[in-house]
This record gives sequence, C-alpha cells and structure tokens, in this order.
Amino acid sequence: MKESCDNELHCRKKGMPLKEKFSKLFCELGHCREDEKKQKMEEMKRMINEMNGKEFQTVFTKECFNKMSKMIEEKKITLGNAIMLLKHVGYCKELKNILLYSFDDSSLGKRMREMIIDENEKKKDEKLLTDLCECYALLCDKCIPDELLLIIVPCLLKVASKKEGNEETQKEVEIALLALSNFIQIDFIERELYLKEITEIIEHQQKHRNLTKIAYQSAWRFFIYRYFNDYSLVDTIMHELHFGREVRRELEDLSKCVDWKRKEGGGKEAKEVILINGWLNDISYCFPSFRLYNEELAGLIGSLVDIFRASRYNYPYTNRLCLSSLRRAVEKRNMEINTFEKKGVTDLFLEEMKQLTLDDVITWNGLYFFLNISKRLKEKEDGEMDETKRKELKRKIFEKMEADGYEDVIAGFHKVFDFLNRKYYYKLSLDFSDYFVNI
Repeated sequence: MKESCDNELHCRKKGMPLKEKFSKLFCELGHCREDEKKQKMEEMKRMINEMNGKEFQTVFTKECFNKMSKMIEEKKITLGNAIMLLKHVGYCKELKNILLYSFDDSSLGKRMREMIIDENEKKKDEKLLTDLCECYALLCDKCIPDELLLIIVPCLLKVASKKEGNEETQKEVEIALLALSNFIQIDFIERELYLKEITEIIEHQQKHRNLTKIAYQSAWRFFIYRYFNDYSLVDTIMHELHFGREVRRELEDLSKCVDWKRKEGGGKEAKEVILINGWLNDISYCFPSFRLYNEELAGLIGSLVDIFRASRYNYPYTNRLCLSSLRRAVEKRNMEINTFEKKGVTDLFLEEMKQLTLDDVITWNGLYFFLNISKRLKEKEDGEMDETKRKELKRKIFEKMEADGYEDVIAGFHKVFDFLNRKYYYKLSLDFSDYFVNI
C-alpha cells in the first residue's frame, strides 16, 4: 500500500486532472487500511476546500454520485465514511454558493431519499436520520418533495435549536442551519413547521451572540426565502427581528476582518469574504421584494456603499454584488430616493460613470440607476415625500450632476444603449434625455 501512495503522490506532482485525482483517491478508499483511509479522506477534504465553482461542478457529476452509491451498496465504503465525506462536500458547496444539479438525479440522491423515509418510519437511529437529512439538504439544488420536507425541516430545526455554547454543539447547529438555508424559494413550507423555531433561534442569537457567523447567516437565509411564498412574514422579518439592522451589523463586522488591499484568489477566498458575498446575494434578492421600508434598510444602503468602495480594486465579484444590490434597491418604489442621496449612492454612481475605462456591467448598472432616479423624481409618488421636499431633492441632485459633468458622460454612452439592452435583457431608454434630472 505504501507503493500505491507513492504512485499517487507522483501522479499529483505530474499534474493529473483534479477530477481524476479525486476519483482515484475515492476508489482507493475501498481497499486500504484504516489509517490510510483516514489519510486519503483528509486529502480529499483538502482538495474540496481548494476547489472553485467550476472545479466543483467538474468533479461532482452525476457519474461521480452514481459511483459513490455503488460503492456504498457493494460495501467498499462504509455509510458512515460516505456521509462524512458527502457532508463536507455539501458544506463547502453551500458556503461557496455553488449549484450542483447532478446530485438529485443520481442514484445516490434516490438512495438517500429512500433511506430518509425508511429511517423516519423506523425511528430507531436519530443520529443517522439527522446525518442523512443534512447530506440531502446540503447537496440537493432542486425542489424537494413535500414528503421529505415534512421530515427534514423538523429534524434539522431540532438540531439547530440546541442552546449549548460548546464548540461541538456550535458546529452541529451550523451544519443544520446551513442545510436548511439551501431550501430555495420554490420549496413551499408551511409556517407551522418552522416559524416558532427559526424566530427563537434568531432572537436567541441577537440576545446571546453564540452562533457562528455562518450559522446566523444561514438562519436568516432560510427565513427570508420563506417570504417569497408568504408575504405576511414581512413584519416579523423587518420590524420584530430587524433584518436591516442585523445584516448591516454582520457586514460591518465581517468587513473589518478583510484585508481589502490584498487580491482575492480563485477558490481560496477568506471565509469572511465568502460570507459577505452571501449576504450581498441575499440582499439583492430581497430589495425588490420587500414591501415595507424602514430606517434600518437605509443604514444597510450605507454599508453597501462602504463595501463597494473597499472592494473596488481587488475584489471584483464582491464589487459587482454591491452594484447589483444598489441598482435593485432603486427599483423599489418604497425605498425613499433621498436615502440614495444621503448614503452616497448617487456620488458613487457618478464617480463610476466618469471613469475612463468602464466595463459593460458597470455601465449598464449606472445607466439603469440614473434612469430610475430621473423617472422617480419626475413623477410624484404617493407616500414617498411631499411636493416641496421632492423639488428640493430634485434641485440638489440636478446641481450635483451638472457640477460633475454628468450630461456629457451620459451623452457619450448614447451609442451603446441598444447594445446594453440586447446584452442584459433589460430595457434601457434609447432617449438619453430620460437619464437626466431636469428642474
């Protein structure tokens, strides 16, 4: 066996493709000693940690999951070892926000669905049921059958509700909440299955701050995705649990831990950056959908501006997510326009549009932002502000744009409006006067 390990090391040094490396290690688990098995699994975990999204999807194909299922069936790998490895795959997949549609259609996905139902009926091994539920929820990126939701959601919420502060329990809670956060908005879950428990988890964290950053983000993600099927949750989300305030706090804490002057690298981003990107993705989903506005969301806008400026040069993906969130915020008619002025969003977009070199994404977002600002200031909107304040704000933005030479900048983009329409499938006006704020 020592010779086999040496050959394996030689293959890796020779540049064997990642997919082949992983497959080779996995196959060798079925015929090696326990100490070597442990060593190989640790090596596989390290490989998984280093993978970026494209590598993940290249390695964890339907074929790969089918092979795992066959090895479990033939007892070439124990169910316990398979679960340990799969849970790590799912954990990294979710943390890095990677989609793996291959699992659900595989024989392994089918095997796990059957095992969950079977174990739930037996009610003999609660730990195994929990492990199976976590694996399945972490790996499945398609709509989960109602029969499974009725088993998985209560099972994972029971683990996630543990209050002990020790490291082992924290990790259990983190994995359970991360698994729950993968339930997408088309997964309809009756509020009786989750509302009391998830509300208590978030409230307990706000009082005691004993969840990990990943766990807290996951709890919120699970909850806000439920909003898309149940708009009555908005008051709990916005006013009772203070979504805007809490996300702003998390973003500011995480941002302090990032060296924004240091370039990010492939699949090796700092965990804090991954979490920031996760929050930004969630915010981008939420802004056009939330039907209520409050001052806490205004504060959150300010945090997005700060992160945009910090990430501008070395973290392009984070930077784009900020831009997307700010652009989507202006779409929201009950997000007050003066918020964008007070929090520096107008300044930010003016600065970006004046750059000598602009890519298409930034150009489109900037044009879309000012198109909406102009449109909203031209028409009185019920409930937003009285006419006097609207005119004052209109004059202030007009004077700022005039001083910054905004009209010349926009006129320079006139020839690309139609191109950007076709590229991004969003309707930009072909009349460049629509992008100006006129008194």
